[in-house]
Amino acid sequence: MVSDMEVESTNGEDESKGGMWALEQKIDQPMDEEAGRLKNMYREKKFSAILLLQLAFQSLGVVYGDLGTSPLYVFYNTFPKGIDDTEDVVGALSLIIYSLTLIPLIKYVFIVCRANDNGQGGTFALYSLLCRHAKVNTIPNQHKTDEDLTTYSRSTIHEKSFAAKTKRWLEGHVFKKNALLLLVLVGTCNAIGDGILTPAISVLSASGGIKIDHPGMSNDVVIIVAVVILLGLFSLQHYGVDKVGWLFAPIVLLWFLFIGGIGIINIFKYDSGVLRAFSPVYIFRYFKRRGKNGWISLGGIMLSITGTEALFADLAHFPVSAIQLAFTVVVFPCLLLAYSGQAAYLMYNKEQVSDAFYRSIPDGVYWPMFVIATLAAIVASQATISATFSIIKQANALSCFPRVKVIHTSSKFLGQIYVPDINWILMVLCIIVTAGFQNQSQIGNAYGTAVVIVMLVTTFLMILIMLLVWRCHWILVFIFAALSLIIECTYFSAVLFKVDQGGWVPLVIAAVFLFIMYIWHYGTVKRYEFEMHSKISMAWILGLGPSLGLVRVPGIGLVYTELASGVPHIFSHFITNLPAIHSVVVFVCVKYLPVYTVPEDERFLVKRIGPKNFHMFRCVARYGYKDLHKKDDEFEKKLFDNLFTFVRLESMMEGGSDSDDYSLYGQQTRGSRDYLLRDNNNNNSINNNTFSSVVDLTVSSCDSIMPVKSLVNVVNSGMSSGQVSSHTEVDEMEFLTNCRDAGVVHIMGNTVVRARRDSPFYKKFSIDYVYAFLRKICREHSVIFNVPHESLLNVGQVFYV
Repeated sequence: MVSDMEVESTNGEDESKGGMWALEQKIDQPMDEEAGRLKNMYREKKFSAILLLQLAFQSLGVVYGDLGTSPLYVFYNTFPKGIDDTEDVVGALSLIIYSLTLIPLIKYVFIVCRANDNGQGGTFALYSLLCRHAKVNTIPNQHKTDEDLTTYSRSTIHEKSFAAKTKRWLEGHVFKKNALLLLVLVGTCNAIGDGILTPAISVLSASGGIKIDHPGMSNDVVIIVAVVILLGLFSLQHYGVDKVGWLFAPIVLLWFLFIGGIGIINIFKYDSGVLRAFSPVYIFRYFKRRGKNGWISLGGIMLSITGTEALFADLAHFPVSAIQLAFTVVVFPCLLLAYSGQAAYLMYNKEQVSDAFYRSIPDGVYWPMFVIATLAAIVASQATISATFSIIKQANALSCFPRVKVIHTSSKFLGQIYVPDINWILMVLCIIVTAGFQNQSQIGNAYGTAVVIVMLVTTFLMILIMLLVWRCHWILVFIFAALSLIIECTYFSAVLFKVDQGGWVPLVIAAVFLFIMYIWHYGTVKRYEFEMHSKISMAWILGLGPSLGLVRVPGIGLVYTELASGVPHIFSHFITNLPAIHSVVVFVCVKYLPVYTVPEDERFLVKRIGPKNFHMFRCVARYGYKDLHKKDDEFEKKLFDNLFTFVRLESMMEGGSDSDDYSLYGQQTRGSRDYLLRDNNNNNSINNNTFSSVVDLTVSSCDSIMPVKSLVNVVNSGMSSGQVSSHTEVDEMEFLTNCRDAGVVHIMGNTVVRARRDSPFYKKFSIDYVYAFLRKICREHSVIFNVPHESLLNVGQVFYV
């Protein structure tokens, strides 16, 4: 049943704080009692030396594939018009050495990687950390009960500290919150562009090795080979990296050993004098000699640190210590040797800069090296594609991207996912880029633009992290910001010179994704604001009586809403248009929080709203941005399990004795409220029914706190059968069971957002066409939660913004 109703979105005044407001607060209180205070459980585990070596070895295949394949194309993109003076090679090598030292090694591996969100990395992980330490979330659905989660780690901030001043400044205006979100989206969209350009440049560069042994071969053949490899790579994504993951680490390790070994050979064979590039004075001489051309060439030098941003995005797979070990022991020295070896070769063969990597390989290992280079390029592509899938999933969880189908390819590793729609979009765009540009230089220009923007965004977010989360002294923050911004803004100014030479591609790709993300988020925020302003007063519900003014038919109605408190407008719309309602009504709120995951036993919060004979409950299902977002066949079962647990514990509370075991439930942690049921029974009642029967589902004993599911065994073991008044429990449990057997109906709102008639053209186009199209093609909640079509009831309504 879909009915239409036009509603104007208005910003009405707050309700007066009179008796009716106080009454409503008694009836529908926040779920403070349901959310037990639990300390953060995440700590980086201490690994044995052997296990740490194994993890460091495995991280090579997942984390460092992109960074490791940069020697394929760096020198060619630095000198696209050839080398005039061999001293320029030494200057370029010096720039590469210090770029690798300052950005990947010092900034990312030893500083940025520490800013992980319980082991999760990437732009959205930094944003989620900020959302927990400051109220910057643009959708105001956060509540203090969310802070009780095990994974909701947050440090306290002193009122007079510089961090507190920064926090107040950031929270002071909606514009600043939107600007922060926009900054995060810009970084995210450029990271997606990176996922398109990395396969293109890596595979094309590796395929170009064919022409070395066959100089007369047409460039079109190389393009065809690269396109075939890309088609195979994207077609195999649905199998998941778990199926072939065991191959990745050995391939990349062989790659690093080969390029490092060849680098040593070339240094001693051609010119060991290139090692003087470790002196930074050659950087000054390089710019003095080349002038503007030297500045522009930084766009090519910057390609030596591409993949660094993917290093942080893929942090979830391995502990920070393993990533640090792999980089410092294997990746960093091998890359320095590889670039130094190529530089030594170019000192005597400067005319071969376009094929410097393959030309510098000794004849005896050329074809094995070609095969390893191609495989390494595929591994590098796989890492960025997987990172893109993860980014899309995080954006979806934070209401910044339309819901898409997510397939989990591994039962062991939840981070390994496959997003079919995004996969085919990436494949088409990647092939277009490869076939359209047909050379490494223009793709390299585009690649550099995307990477440097992501790095700049990470720097700005890290400044806030250091102030709000780490609470560093402002001098340390200033040093970090100054060094990072000087280097990255220098690179950014260089890539701006190449916007017309391919650098426009990531800007266009990022702009399209940014437009989609922002429009979707804007529509989502407006829908939430509409529900907040139009929610129904509980006093009005109480005035209808236990029957709600309707016929209560056997069954359970699950009313889905984005509100964690209050009665949604679709419910009033439903009961005013239909003559009947189910015997039991449960308001279900599916809520995503700025945490990486919500433990299964902390996911559901259940409470009763209204008097008992109304048979109305609320259930809040909470998820993190890394939680499973697939077709959940057990969602309904989990919901009812938690509902029945709540009713059983509530009955035990009402009928309990004065035994010591039972009295644990009456004791609360310091600062929490007393048991509400007693207070309500003593002071407030309507028709001898309690307004709100709220059970605190935590135990405070011996300084330990236990989650909901653990209490069932405690209660059952600590109370004899004579201590529990089971009559009420049996009656209501039997009533709920009979209602569930009679049938469950899922009632979902189908809110249509439209632009007002007097809105400007761009707003009408964005809302009436773009947002409406995205809503039409996005995945419905009914599919995600496996709601049978025959049990689904849509309630339609229209509102104007």
